[in-house]
Order: sequence, then C-alpha cells, then structure tokens
Amino acid sequence: MRLRLLGISLLAAGLLLSGCATKSEPVAGTAPAPAVLTAPTPHVKGLMDKFQLQNVDYAYVKQAIGNGTRGGAKALLIDARPNPKYLGGTIPSSISIPDTQIDKFIGQMDKVAKDKEIIVFCGGWECEKSPIVAGHLKGLGFTNVKLYQAGEPEWGSKSYFEVGTPVVQAAFKNNSALLMDARPMGKFLAETIPGALYMNDEELDKLAGRFPTDKNTNIIAFCAGYDCHKSHVVADKLFDLGYKKVSVYAGGLPAWKEAQMQTTAGAKKAEPAAAAAPKKDVFVDGVKVGVDEGTVDGEWLKALVVSNKVPANVVFVDIRNAPEFANGHMKGALNIEAGKLSAADLAAKLPKDKVAIFTCGTGARGMEAYIKLKDAKLDVSKAMYFDANVKCDAKNNCEIKVNEPLG
Repeated sequence: MRLRLLGISLLAAGLLLSGCATKSEPVAGTAPAPAVLTAPTPHVKGLMDKFQLQNVDYAYVKQAIGNGTRGGAKALLIDARPNPKYLGGTIPSSISIPDTQIDKFIGQMDKVAKDKEIIVFCGGWECEKSPIVAGHLKGLGFTNVKLYQAGEPEWGSKSYFEVGTPVVQAAFKNNSALLMDARPMGKFLAETIPGALYMNDEELDKLAGRFPTDKNTNIIAFCAGYDCHKSHVVADKLFDLGYKKVSVYAGGLPAWKEAQMQTTAGAKKAEPAAAAAPKKDVFVDGVKVGVDEGTVDGEWLKALVVSNKVPANVVFVDIRNAPEFANGHMKGALNIEAGKLSAADLAAKLPKDKVAIFTCGTGARGMEAYIKLKDAKLDVSKAMYFDANVKCDAKNNCEIKVNEPLG
C-alpha cells in the first residue's frame, strides 16, 4: 500500500513539474474546451448551504497564509483532496485532511482552538470534498470554518505551490528541477541537498544573476523546515518575475534527511588516534558559548529552559514577525523583527544590561541577525543566537531540537 501511494505521489509530482495545469489551446476542428466554472455547482452549493459555509476568495486566502509557514499563517488551511494530491502540490502552510480519510487525519486538530479560523479547499468549484470536511469540522465544534471553493486550480494560476518530499525526490532523481537553498551561507556550506543552488533570501538582489534565463524552468526552493519562511520569500520573488513553475519544499532539509536522502555532508571525519585535549567551557556573563561563532551552547540552554532555570540576565529576542510571535514563543521573549531593521536600529532595541539571545523557528534568522550586527562592526559581546528548531504553542510551551554545530 505504501509503495502504491508513493507511486501515486510521484505521478502527481510528474504532473506538477511538467506544467500540466497549463490550459492548452484548442485545436482546429475539435470541440471547444468546456467553460471554466466560476461558481459552485448546484450540488456543492447545496452542501455549502446545508453547513452554512462562507466562501472566501484568492485575495483573502493570500493574506490568510501570512508568510507561508505553519507558524506564520493567520488561518489554518486544510486540503481536502487525497493525500497524494496534497503532496504533489498544495497551498502553502496547508495540512492534509482528505474527505475519505477524515478519521485517519483528524488527529492533527486535537490541539487546535475551536475558534481558530479554518479555510478548507479542494479541487475547484465542482469539488464536494471541501464542504464535506468543513461540515465535519463544524460538527466537531469548530466555530470559524470557511471555504476557498475556487481552490487549488485558481491558486495555481496565481501563486506558487508547496510540495512534499516525493515530488522533490522525483525531481532530484530525474534532474527535472533546479533546487534553491534559501538558508544562510554557513548552513548551506555545512550541508545541503546535492546540486542545490545557494539562494539566500537576504541576498536576492546580489544573486539575481543566478536566476535561469528560461522562465519555464521548474524551480523548487527550500530552507530549514516548516517554520522557515526564507524559501517562501524566494518563491514569491521568482513568481513575481514571471517564473510560473515555482514551488516550495516546506519540509526542507530536515524532511529530506528524515527520508534518509543523501546530502552534501558526507561521512563524518574519523576521530584522530590521539584525541585532542577537551576545550575549556567558555562563558560570557554566565552564559555558555557554543561551538560556532555567535552561538549559545544549545544543549546547555535547552536544559535550562526545560528546568525553568534560565538566568535572570538572559533575554530571548524573538526576531520573527508579529503573527509568528503571537502563535507561540519562548516565555518572556521580546519581539523585535530583525529582518526589517538596519543593524544600528536592531542594536538600539536590544537591552543593554542583559545577554540577548536571538531565537526564531530554525536558527537561520538568528544567525543572520548576529551576522548583521557583526558585519556592521557593532558590539556583539552580549549578543548570541540559539541554533535550534523551536516550536511553541499558543501557551508558549516549546519543543526544542538543538541543531548540530556547523564547525
């Protein structure tokens, strides 16, 4: 069964990457193509009326997904199509709850607040799957459920898709897409998907010469996982420039490694015959310094967070945007969106009497904030970044997975 689903997923990948969604021109002597629907069929309209479902348009959904990440979306999007279709290409930040497998996938909603805004979609105006799933959710007590009934067909004509691991595996195997890594250079050099092009979102103007001349090139951008917005910035930029076969691999390098696919990291170096003397621990104002420049020791800090013993002279500075911060953050954190500030303005906002530790979703933006200050030759003696994947819920309970040192 698993192989069958994978085969279907790869078929969906092939269809997506070949651009099959493009409307073909009519051939002389053949019957004209059927009219494109712009309103629900009577059957779908009946379901919408039955469950009292409000329909929203593309502009509404575009705003609702925020920066395209799970944490940055303002609403929860649900794809009601079969899971292989979801993996083949979906609206960014969506989760999969197929109408025929609701019981299998509904566990994803266990921790979702009943008043959370939810937008369900499927394969267009004549697709009954979205009102069926939306009606089921209302039956479970969710009070703010809407439909985007134009769904996947309309979205694909106006923006980029998010794709799953099977699509990227197929593209990698067949060399049928250009992979772009949107993470910082240090992360890229340490490990990436083989053949990926460095395309950090903070350097797009400088790197624009690397964009393909052929705007029909299949491009898949990725970064550090579902809470990393960098690949979405790259995809948005490319789509705006006229590249229409652009998608984001939201699972990114973590999902690629979880699937046990090869990376550029290679085998670890063998330990020397005579181990070098262990390095002494280094502390700055009682904060343990990490292996990589600019980092706090991740495991040391995680242990203190778990035990609720973070030193009083430490302040977490969450550098994500306000919606991401509002969805969950480290307890006691300040919110300073570093990406929108100059180095001088960022430095001016940092507390002067504490050690500021930059946090985000994956560590990448924290690294960039530190580098921004350092490159501007500003004082970074009391600034560090937490190189970890941090996922916090609305009550600020956080799951932390410390990243391996780059060096």
